[in-house]
Amino acid sequence: MSILRTVREDLAAARAHDPAARGDAEVAVVYSGLHAIWIHRLSHRLWRRGGAAKGAARALSQFARFLTGIEIHPGATIGRRFFIDHGMGVVIGETAEIGDDCMIYHGVTLGGVSLKQTKRHPTLGDRVTVGAGAKILGPVEIGSDSSVGANAVVVKSAPADSVVVGIPGVARPAKSSKEELREAQFYIDPAIYI
Repeated sequence: MSILRTVREDLAAARAHDPAARGDAEVAVVYSGLHAIWIHRLSHRLWRRGGAAKGAARALSQFARFLTGIEIHPGATIGRRFFIDHGMGVVIGETAEIGDDCMIYHGVTLGGVSLKQTKRHPTLGDRVTVGAGAKILGPVEIGSDSSVGANAVVVKSAPADSVVVGIPGVARPAKSSKEELREAQFYIDPAIYI
């Protein structure tokens, strides 16, 4: 895929996910989440080359962290049309995998729980939304078309079409009624309706 097409898709994703976006020029200049994604796409290409390029990839990712407050390891695999809204404090680990059309908010961690050199970070399916402050830890999978509520701490996989809320995060079918969610053992938080 061409760089220009990727940039256009990323700009369109930002406009689609943020009602405050007023146009491509503004989004391209002031959206730090988009800057972090673009720098990641470059650092990921360097990372895949291996050898000395991995050192350059790490340096570039740390520069992006300095500029944006968003830390994305160059080894992380990120799909098309990914959007980070607000962004500050986002951490995405080395073996994380993010599908197409995903969106995450500020303070999200896609982190590891192991020191072994293996798959140790989460996998997000396509069209997953992760609310502000959520922590998804370990090699868990969040199925496509799911949402993770704000401040949830997820340590177990969730199936497609689910809503994950609470500490520890528990998956419920996305089609649950609001009454069913209220009856669950969680506190009532508007984030459970995302």
